[in-house]
Amino acid sequence: MANFVERRILLCMPFGRDTELASNVLENAGLDCFVCTSLTELVSEVYKGAAAILTVEEALPEGPSKPLSAYFFTQPTWSDLPILVLTKPGGESAWIKGAYERLGNLTLLERPVRTSTLISAARSALRARLRQYEVRIADQRKDEFLAMLAHELRNPLAPISAAANLLELVSSQPERVLQTSEIIARQVGHMTTLIDDLLDMARVTRGLITLQKEMLDVRDILTEAVEQVSPLIAHRRHHLALHLSPDPAPVVGDRKRLVQVMANVLGNASKYTQEGGNIVVRLQIHPEEVTLDVSDDGIGMAPEMVSRVFELFAQAERTPDRSQGGLGLGLALVKNLVTSHGGKVGAYSEGPGKGSTFTVRLPRMPIQWEAAITREATQQLARHSTQPLRIMVVDDNKDAANTLEMFLGATGHAVSVEYIAADAIERARATLPHVCLLDLGLPDMDGHELARRLRAMPETCTSVLIAVTGYSQERDKEKSIAAGFDHHFVKPLDTAKLARLLSSIAISSPHSIHPTEAT
Repeated sequence: MANFVERRILLCMPFGRDTELASNVLENAGLDCFVCTSLTELVSEVYKGAAAILTVEEALPEGPSKPLSAYFFTQPTWSDLPILVLTKPGGESAWIKGAYERLGNLTLLERPVRTSTLISAARSALRARLRQYEVRIADQRKDEFLAMLAHELRNPLAPISAAANLLELVSSQPERVLQTSEIIARQVGHMTTLIDDLLDMARVTRGLITLQKEMLDVRDILTEAVEQVSPLIAHRRHHLALHLSPDPAPVVGDRKRLVQVMANVLGNASKYTQEGGNIVVRLQIHPEEVTLDVSDDGIGMAPEMVSRVFELFAQAERTPDRSQGGLGLGLALVKNLVTSHGGKVGAYSEGPGKGSTFTVRLPRMPIQWEAAITREATQQLARHSTQPLRIMVVDDNKDAANTLEMFLGATGHAVSVEYIAADAIERARATLPHVCLLDLGLPDMDGHELARRLRAMPETCTSVLIAVTGYSQERDKEKSIAAGFDHHFVKPLDTAKLARLLSSIAISSPHSIHPTEAT
């Protein structure tokens, strides 16, 4: 944070034995001192770095002290160097008038000063200076982060721009159009991830995230996380070894956020491990906690990086093969989310080139709750298998609609898909859907208006309406409810949450479910 030169207290007392006495007192208190024999030397040394200045008013006559005053007026915005001045006894002297304007952060100590008072004032000045160094480092990291953010956003913008121009030239070549569209989709996905990271970090640091806690098995969470990062691991040809306990690893937490935690840790290991490297995951169950260790044989970390790897914007030096290494937010987000679950995180590395290990510790669920996990899982499965629903999906994004249709169909439901609101109304009259998942940004009719019309139709007046949108603010949810929606889901859909909701709908109204009527 601050080197030796920046932590020293400069002493300038060129008269009598003040310098010797003050130096002995401060050094015996464990404070670093540097003695300046003249005002000229003091000015020279202060530009090299200092934590504070200790001097006497006789050493700072207004005229000769102008070069020192010039330093205070040209300090960086983060700096406010403390200066302690021993003054003459017996009230204010003429020197004091205007001294604060010339010298800035000034503390006056009237002689004779007690030893404890001098030490206390020096330590207070040093503490304030160290906080200033922290601000300096934060500013530097912020500037580095903004430069990195600009770089990361330009990376996908370049191929998107080129692909957009190319579409005009190859509009009559379907294969080239498809290839170009895939490029745009991949790069938009990358930009979406960057923006999501920024928004997530902002929400977490401001305490705006509400955890939806439930009973979970960390093995299931880890499986979902591995699925998320498997494309990156496969692309870099990493060897992933999972060492999981055969017994459940029970915790209480937010499924989505814990998947995010583990995916970020795994993704970090992959980003900082050379192609063909090894990643080993160990899940262990202890009486009081569940621990997850993710080890790699990648680039490793220097000790100073280990100490701040979970801080905001912290990121190791980039290498050419990691041109899209992220924003340095992932591990900071991991720490915040794990802490909000009552857990802890840690990192270890023997040094550069020797790999790294990241550890996530979560409180183990109370033993009396563990059996409930198995019962809940069994009940969820039974609901899916015995209570199919008729579901209508309405979304003008055909890929999104068709993917959702396949997912819902795989869970045993009868699903119909429409891409515009007018067709959805006709389909609803014919099929009497139990549940309607409606995109709000439809081309021919606003999703809110479609919901109001479905509510007014006898065939769908009691259907469960679920809004599907990219807007997640509280006012957006209130608008959906006012239009007649029962639930509000934010894209991308949390399919596990949706499955649980559909199960609860089926089990709560069994008398209205007639599988044979599905078309």
